[in-house]
Order: sequence, then structure tokens, then C-alpha cells
Amino acid sequence: MVRKENLSYRESVQNGRGTLAFYHVVAKEELYGHGRLYARIVMPPGSSIGFHIHHGETEPYYILKGEGDFIDNDHSVTHVVPGDVCFILPEQGHSIENNGTEDLEFMALVYNAEGINT
Repeated sequence: MVRKENLSYRESVQNGRGTLAFYHVVAKEELYGHGRLYARIVMPPGSSIGFHIHHGETEPYYILKGEGDFIDNDHSVTHVVPGDVCFILPEQGHSIENNGTEDLEFMALVYNAEGINT
């Protein structure tokens, strides 16, 4: 089967700033209980995903376009560019901000952390 991604918009994601575009690659049901999100996310300049903790799951980001600031569990800030992978361990927190002048685009996968050694 081949199909197109499914676009939705979300405001103030995890109490962050702005409206983000979520291009869902697969639906939660299609992850068959292994996760809940697989999407390409587009963040306009000035937007962010607020700091949040993943309980029982993890969420890597793979940066595709643009630049941003990734805030890790210890609140350290790392500037990220295309090709960077931001990974957070289960039971830890993170956020990401687009402080640049162009859209920040990345893939996000939220999946269950069962079996992951932290």
C-alpha cells in the first residue's frame, strides 16, 4: 500500500509556542501498540515544543531542515542542524525551540520503552 502523509495542526504543543504542522507518516493504530506517533514536524520561526517528560516511552528527533535549540533532560541547550539526532531516555524530559529565521523540520517517533536499558 502507498498513501500520502496525513496533515494536522497543533497549537501550544506541551505548552510550547505557536502552531506546528504534524505530517503523520502512520497512524497510532498502525504502530500496533509499539508507539503512538511517527511524524514529520514543521516548526515555524519563534515556535517551540515545551519541556515534557516521557513516562514509559522515548522520542528521538531526526533534524531534516533548518536549525533549532534542543533542551535536554538536564536543561542543557544544544544547537541542532540537519543530520543531528536528538534522543531522550525513558523517564527523562526534553524540549525543542526554533529560534531561527526559517522553518525547523524533523522526524519524531514516540515509541514504548519496554526492554530499553537506561
